[in-house]
This record gives sequence, C-alpha cells and structure tokens, in this order.
Amino acid sequence: MSQTRRLVAILAADVAGYSRLMEADEEGTLARLRAIRTELFDPAIAAHNGRLVKTTGDGLLVEFGSVVDAVRCAAEVQAGMAQRNAPVSIDKRIEFRIGIHQGDIVVEDGDIFGDGVNIAARLEGLARPGGICVSARVQEDAVGKLDLAFEDMGEQALRNIARPVKAFRVATGPLSTVAQGGLALALPDKPSIAVLPFANMSSDPEQEFFADGIADDVITALSHCPSLFVIARNSSFTYKGRAVDVKQVGRELGVRYVLEGSLRKAGSRIRVTAQLVEAETGNHTWAGRYDRDLADIFAVQDEITEAVTTAVAPAIADAELRRALRKPPDSLDAWATYQRGLWHLGKATADDYELAKTFFRRAIDLDPNFPDGYCGLATVKIRAASTFRAGSLAEVQSSAERLAHTAVALDGNNAFAHSCLSFALFGRGDHRGALAEADRALALSPNLAAGHFQRGSALIYSGRPQDGLKDLRTSLKLEPRGSNLAESLHHVVIGLYFSRAYDEAVEAAQDLVRSFPEYPSGYRWLAAAFGQLGCVEGGKEALGKGMAITRAPFVRPRAPWNRLEDYAHVLEGLRKAGWAG
Repeated sequence: MSQTRRLVAILAADVAGYSRLMEADEEGTLARLRAIRTELFDPAIAAHNGRLVKTTGDGLLVEFGSVVDAVRCAAEVQAGMAQRNAPVSIDKRIEFRIGIHQGDIVVEDGDIFGDGVNIAARLEGLARPGGICVSARVQEDAVGKLDLAFEDMGEQALRNIARPVKAFRVATGPLSTVAQGGLALALPDKPSIAVLPFANMSSDPEQEFFADGIADDVITALSHCPSLFVIARNSSFTYKGRAVDVKQVGRELGVRYVLEGSLRKAGSRIRVTAQLVEAETGNHTWAGRYDRDLADIFAVQDEITEAVTTAVAPAIADAELRRALRKPPDSLDAWATYQRGLWHLGKATADDYELAKTFFRRAIDLDPNFPDGYCGLATVKIRAASTFRAGSLAEVQSSAERLAHTAVALDGNNAFAHSCLSFALFGRGDHRGALAEADRALALSPNLAAGHFQRGSALIYSGRPQDGLKDLRTSLKLEPRGSNLAESLHHVVIGLYFSRAYDEAVEAAQDLVRSFPEYPSGYRWLAAAFGQLGCVEGGKEALGKGMAITRAPFVRPRAPWNRLEDYAHVLEGLRKAGWAG
C-alpha cells in the first residue's frame, strides 16, 4: 500500500438540492449530470492540469498543483453552468457549490486524505449554489493573478475542524439564479430564521389555509423579537409545496435557523408538529408537538402560534450561546462577544459580573452602533453595584441610564433597549418612568421576557405585588433560562413576601439560593420570610450565609424603595430573624 504526502490545492464540488432533483426525475438528472461531466467538468479539469480523485454520486474531489489553476477551473465551470442553466426552469436547474483549500494531504492508492480535504469539503458547504468559497490560503495566492473579486466572509467555525478558518466568497459574475436574485445573502450579525410554510399532511384541503395561517402568525410573532432577524413571508413561502434541503434554504435565504412543521387532521382533532433546525449542520435544535380539538379554529391557531413562538426564541438563544462559547475569544464578532457577556451575567457572581463588563465593553468597541452591547453593560453595572456593592451606586445608576439612553437613541424600535431603560429608571426609583418604558418595550415586542420582567419588578415596588407576580411568571415562561434567571427568581420572592405569602416566599427563596448560592439577595429575603414565620434558627442561618457573601449594610434605605412601608416591612422580617442592623 503506497502512501505519500504533498501540498496541493483541493477542489470539492457537489450539486445543490441533489435529493430534490433525483426525487423529481432520477433518470433525467443522472443523464444531465453525465453530460455536464463529459462536456464541461472533465475538460476544464484537464485544461487546468487537475486530477479527478473521485466522484461521490453528486460530488467531485479534484487536486491541482496550483491554487491559480484550481480557482480558474472553478470559475470556468461555474460560468459554463450559468450558461447551461439560462434556458432551464428554476426548479430543474443543476447548480454546483465549490470549495477550495490549499493544504498538505496524504495520497494512498490514488485517493487523498487529511485536514486539507476536510476543509475543502466544509468550504463547499458554505458556498452558494452556483458559487465558490475558498480559504484564506487560496485567496492570498490567487488575488491579483485572476480577474476575480474575493468577498471576506470572516472566520468560520467548520464542523469537525478544531480551529476557525477564514473564508472568502469568489465573485465570478452571474453565477446562479439565487445569486442573481439577491437572495443568497451572508448571515446577518444577529441570529436569523426562516419559517417555512407548514405542510398539510391531512386529506382535507381546507387545512391548507390553517397550516399557512400558523406559519404566517409565527413569522409575525417572531418578527417582534428584537434579537432575531426574521425572513419575510414572501421569501420563505416560495418553498411551499417543494421538497427542500434545509441546508440549501439556509444558504439561499442567508439564515442560520429554519423552522419547519406539518399539520395532520383526524376527525375533530389536529396535530401540529414543528422543528427548529440549524441550517449549516442540519442538526435539530428543538422540536414540539401540539394536539388540539378544532372547536374554535382561530383560538387554536392563536394558541399553537403562541406555544411555538415562546419555545423557539429561547431555543435559538441557547443555541447562539453555545455557538459563542465554542468560538476562540480572538475570533469573536460583536454579537458573539455580547453572548459571552450574557453567559457571565447569568452566573450572578461578583467575578462573573466583572467578566461580563469586559465582554460588553469589547462588544461596544467592535460595533459602536450595536445597541445590545450598551444594554448589557448598563444592566451588569447596576446589578454589580446593587448586589455586590461594586462602585458608587449613584454614579453607576447615572452611567447605566446614559448607556440605556444611548441604546434607545441607536434604535428607537428596539424593544430590548426600552426594557433596559426601564431597568435603569427603576434602579434610581423612578417607578412611573420604568413602567412607561416597560410598556413601550412590550408594545414593540409583546413576548419580550425582559419587558415582562421589568414591568413586574416595577409593579411589585409600586404596591401591586400580585400584578407584578403575573408579569414575572410570564417572563419566566418566555425565558426559563438565560441571563435574567437569578433576578427573575429574586423578584418572585419579593413579590410573594410583599403579598404576605411567607411560606411560598421561603420556598421560592430556597430554590433561588440552591440555584445561585453566591447570590446574596436570596438569603436576605429568605431570612426575612423565616423571621415573619417565627423560624428564628432558619432566619439566622440565612442571615449568616448572606452577610458572608456581601458587605454591610445588608439592606439600606435607597431606591427602589419608594414606599416606606415596604422598607419597614423587610426590616421587620430581618429583625425577627435576629438581624441587629
């Protein structure tokens, strides 16, 4: 078995939407592919001194001794394919994606192996149908030697490749129908999603309208989420009635996530299923199933839309956080850096708050026009100062309010920015202003967890704890995990305490300190609730743990205490628990 090593340029190509083409016309597709190989691909490989290593059904692997030859061959093939496709209807066009990398390979019995081959294959997956994607090594050698432009795609995390690879898209003219239509877009900075039309799997054609209505309503609901870039209905519904490859949809629409679903009807009952897929990898991020009676079709449609929407947004948030944590720190863009900040913010410890500040400041430096970076920094400053006495509280509140106003000024329609301003106003005791900004946030995005949290907190301290608890529970339903969890659980405890539900307050506070043992506020309210119940030993233990984490004063007469009776109420509970302050 002979084995050698050499440095080569590797070209990997495959057919976009191959499964769909084969399903529609297997014999015709195979015949056309043979003709393309014979008349276009093989002659181009030979003309540019390449060697066809192998074919893989819908793909090819080719090695070249020269990067320039490899790119020139790819450009010639794609130009030829554009001409061949011009008279062909869109749904029958054969379009190739091509990836090129230069690397060291192992040659064994005519086949080639190694990271270079794997990277070329992954780059091919990033290419548009009819397009070419190359690594930085290839771009460096080819730029200036060919009449081609290279579009920087930035660092790319490639599946099963340990290090990120900088990639470039090659602009070769009119490559594909998709490219000409302007739909094959680079991914936006924030997470992007396309909601495909839900498939009607029942024999009742009337359910087609119901399936379309659910998908349409989900698109509308998700478009209100400030953290999401949602593809419009007119674009996503072009896939209606077609067997689609989710990866292809992701490339063609420039989205990271695709939501697809189906509807079945049996008698008076329907079953709706939905699944969220990461387009690049094809991995399922979330799936849900909903069985309902069709007593009131519009009520059922609203109910399912709300259920799907409130599940999808947190699932995307979790996926984005995992993506950011996988990236090397030096390769982070503003969005990923902000995600890292949120991860530390959610830990609710003094050290993590300081790390969160660092990441949010870096996000602002990377993109001064990114409002969420300012929101993150404003939030963590207030939490660090109020919870762990990090800095002058008055100065911090003033700084946080300026940051929040900056975020709103950058994007007045950003619901999250308004919820951040609500938090800043609440921090200095302006409950009326806080409620007004929370209402603005929820008017822009009714399912914004942060908006419900801010409104709930302000209501609790405004003498309306029961109303505030409703908003807080809605917030926790919309965002059961994430960076706001400790604060949300904390304010649920406060709402229960002010409602005189001391038993429930103890239970909720114990849940809080179990989840966040270094978060001192939970112990304060646990001690106060124990005190009101006459459980002195439990109160003293909670006091000791809380005061060991934070510095004195354990509680102080400052905002958000607008109601003196609320301040007196918490002091009463703490003193009953043995606090001498």
